[in-house]
Amino acid sequence: MTERQMASTERSLRIQADDNLKSMIVGTVMRKIKSRTWKKQRYFRLQEDCMTIWYKSKKAGNAHSTFSVGDVEAVREGHQSEVLLSIADEFPPDRCFTLVFRGRRGNLDLVAESTEEARSWINGIRKLIDNLENMGQREKLDQWICDWFKKADKNRDGQMNFKEIRDLLKMMNVDMNEHHALRLFTMADKSQSGTLQDDEFVLFYKMLTQREDVLRVFQEYSSDGQKLTLQDLKDFLLEEQLHEDGVQQYALNLIEFYEPSDTAKMLQAMTFDGFLMYLSSSEGSIFNPTKVELSQDMTQPLSHYFISSSHNTYLLEDQIRGHSSVEGYIRALKRGCRCVEVDCWDGPNGEPIVYHGHTLTSKIFFKDVVTVLSNYAFKDLKGKILLKGKKIGGLEDSMNGVVDDSLTGEVSDEEETAEIDDDHHRTDSIRHRGKKSKQRLSKELSDCVVYCKSVHFSSFKHSRIHSKFYEISSFTESKARKQIREAGAEFVHHNAHQLSRVYPSGLRTDSSNFNPQDMWNAGCQIVALNFQTAGVEMDLNDGLFSQNGHCGYILKPAFMRNIDERFDPENPQNRDGYNPLSLSIQVISGQQLPKVNIKEGSIVDPLVRVEIHGIQLDQAKQETRYIDNNGFNPVWYDMLQFTVHAPELALVRFVVEDYDKTSKNDFVGQFTLPFTCIQPGYRHIHLLSKDGTSIPPSSLFVHIRITKLT
Repeated sequence: MTERQMASTERSLRIQADDNLKSMIVGTVMRKIKSRTWKKQRYFRLQEDCMTIWYKSKKAGNAHSTFSVGDVEAVREGHQSEVLLSIADEFPPDRCFTLVFRGRRGNLDLVAESTEEARSWINGIRKLIDNLENMGQREKLDQWICDWFKKADKNRDGQMNFKEIRDLLKMMNVDMNEHHALRLFTMADKSQSGTLQDDEFVLFYKMLTQREDVLRVFQEYSSDGQKLTLQDLKDFLLEEQLHEDGVQQYALNLIEFYEPSDTAKMLQAMTFDGFLMYLSSSEGSIFNPTKVELSQDMTQPLSHYFISSSHNTYLLEDQIRGHSSVEGYIRALKRGCRCVEVDCWDGPNGEPIVYHGHTLTSKIFFKDVVTVLSNYAFKDLKGKILLKGKKIGGLEDSMNGVVDDSLTGEVSDEEETAEIDDDHHRTDSIRHRGKKSKQRLSKELSDCVVYCKSVHFSSFKHSRIHSKFYEISSFTESKARKQIREAGAEFVHHNAHQLSRVYPSGLRTDSSNFNPQDMWNAGCQIVALNFQTAGVEMDLNDGLFSQNGHCGYILKPAFMRNIDERFDPENPQNRDGYNPLSLSIQVISGQQLPKVNIKEGSIVDPLVRVEIHGIQLDQAKQETRYIDNNGFNPVWYDMLQFTVHAPELALVRFVVEDYDKTSKNDFVGQFTLPFTCIQPGYRHIHLLSKDGTSIPPSSLFVHIRITKLT
């Protein structure tokens, strides 16, 4: 029995032992819900591969749809979507659940015929998701190969002829010489049947994906060219990976965990397969695993942290006529956001509503937002939720029982700045007519505002004299840039002891984003972005907050927290502890890059651009040459060099694009991380999509050196 057949048998045995999965394979009828009026029955069934869910309408003839379990990010029980909330009076929560897909694909809201069937699907899909997440690198690769095999096996006969293989190569971004492809096909066809079956296809794939780049490194350190002895591996770790502490034990651990050969393990050695598995793992990743965990001091004042923050969180589209939804809150919070915006207004029949005031955006109930927040929000910060907003009177007045008779105040940050900020002055008519409006504020809501009382910013001098620790000021992006330009060091000093929030200009009606790096350079803690809009700005936000356990709080560098220091982002060399670094990146190769052009026969011409985002002096980008017609295993060996003057603030973004000499390059994939989280040495970079979701097994292989400038 082959390895793959054994794995398939093992999977089947696991299924037979799990009642939920057995039930899913039999299949069941459930209602697919799109709205209060669109509720239709569909037959759902888990395929035998335990990776694909198939469903169809009884009236649709042979037409059916499928989706991969790997595309499902989470399962929500009960009425935890806008759609299911709308039919809460019709179907009980124990029969309802939502499948949440990765990226920007819409949710799938379902109602089972019984509580038992709903529970079976909820538990079953969660088990399948857990199995996928706990797969080792080899299992993930096997699954990826299996998926491609199924895509290419058009006639579903479990074997592939040479024509199917040629079509597959184009699907996989390989523009291979037909003679060479036929030679590999013939070598893999051990049965000489003219077709490739299961294990023969795996052999073909392995020949196709030989990692000559990794083999070169392996042989450089191997004493005999066949294996890495314990000493060979230690030499590699010390010289290339710069791993010094306990290197002997670390090397033994790598052999034990990644080496597939029991014989090699007995010899305390590592074969090429084990070496490749290690370099493809999280330990061989560019992102230092120790920085992924919650590792920063979480006991300092809130002003000492950068806080992942969103703008108009309820919006899924544009700022003027866009759709409002509780889904915006769920997606942002699941993405690590820790500061959300709830624009609360009086609704019909005294029911508070949330929407972008004075616009045509749709409205949602405040009570639904609060329910979502209670389910998803703020599992850190000691279980507390802080409300930022206008407050009637001061904190001291509230504590002393003094009540301000006036219940009027400005409605929002946007309206507060409308008269004084050119950016907003030009779009003020979109939201309301005339001068700044005064409206009655809810005293009950005002009393909930304790730490983050919203106050107008006058000047840094005024703040030094009058500001209270519990006050916060908001800035439009243009006003913040003006302060950075005119008094950058003062802004940094202000933010060492006061909270600042920066939000997008009113001109960004399309929900585009500004570059948050400029604001972080000034120490601004709450830099609010439109989370629904993909792009470099959200890549930077995701990159910064990918460290420290994804908790949404990042401790600012010490020189930005100390009120006795004056850090000037424009002149970093003037601070104590100034330590510029040299960053050398050799971009070696790429692996299985995704196709970006669905046009038949098109192959990616990839190039890699490395961008440094940080203080003005550090802003830089360099790129490799492009490789013609090879998105499968392109090889560059191109060297890129950077000087970084404030590494504590820098982010490094790796971008892969499909070169086009006649038009703008197409985006292929990216990965962004803090400079301080980089592991030097030979590393793989596991690429992400435009939406920030993983696209395995797409990766880059690089060699990185970080040295002090003398």
